[in-house]
Amino acid sequence: MAVRLVVTMKALPGKGDEFEKAFQTNVPAIRKEPGCEQYHLFRSVDDPDNFVLLERWTDSATFDEHVKLVRARPAPHAALRDGLPTLERFDVA
Repeated sequence: MAVRLVVTMKALPGKGDEFEKAFQTNVPAIRKEPGCEQYHLFRSVDDPDNFVLLERWTDSATFDEHVKLVRARPAPHAALRDGLPTLERFDVA
C-alpha cells in the first residue's frame, strides 16, 4: 500500500527564500530514489515562511529506506527552520 506524507515546516522569520533554496538542494536526488512517486515543496501564499512538503512512496519499505538516506545526508535547510517539522503519515487506499 502506498504511503503519503504531509510535512509542515516553518522557516525562521524572513528566511523563507533562503529556506526554500537550501531545501531544494537534495530534492533531485530524493526524487530519483526507488519508490518515490511524489516529493514536492509548496510555499504558502499568505505566509512566505510557511511550507508544506507532500511525499508519496510506493510502500512502507521504500519510505523506510528513504528515511535512512535522509538521516545519512546533510540537511542544508535545517539551520533555517523554525522548530521541528510536523509530519503526518497516511496509507493511500
